[in-house]
Amino acid sequence: MLMSRLNEYQVIGRRLPTESVPEPKLYRMRIFAPNVVVAKSRYWYFLQKLHKVKKASGEIVSANVIAEARPTKVKTFGIWIRYESRSGIHNMYKEYRDVTRVGAVETMYQDLAARHRARFRNIHILKVVELEKTDDVKRQYVKQYLTKDLKFPMPHRIQKSAKLFAPNAPSTFY
Repeated sequence: MLMSRLNEYQVIGRRLPTESVPEPKLYRMRIFAPNVVVAKSRYWYFLQKLHKVKKASGEIVSANVIAEARPTKVKTFGIWIRYESRSGIHNMYKEYRDVTRVGAVETMYQDLAARHRARFRNIHILKVVELEKTDDVKRQYVKQYLTKDLKFPMPHRIQKSAKLFAPNAPSTFY
């Protein structure tokens, strides 16, 4: 099995305690990153933008990897993103089929790099949701895989021969 490039981290942090606020509010984020160092860095990047807390005036309480509950079941994921292109900032909703959230997010990063030339640093994941009901799926390119008796025919099978030399050439079409 191929090891994934990204992991999903849960990072919890807060503003440093002061005399006026001895127990500051905790902020939790789920961040997709290749390692814990990048996850913490992205955490401070988003916390600065959302709550005006920076690394110098804050601390990370915990950072741990979130494991997939059922990594063998194929699921449909809806991903809300915001990305910066060369012409402006765009909001987007995309759907992917994968066995893990991390796999779906990796596919999304590859897809945006290919279709929109968007870099990792320019893509902000707003929300990743597993779509349980088939009615929740909006995109046609994902709906086509949700039909009841889906089959993938193999039209060009090559039959293997037990002998080393066959008396005539094999026919590969039926």
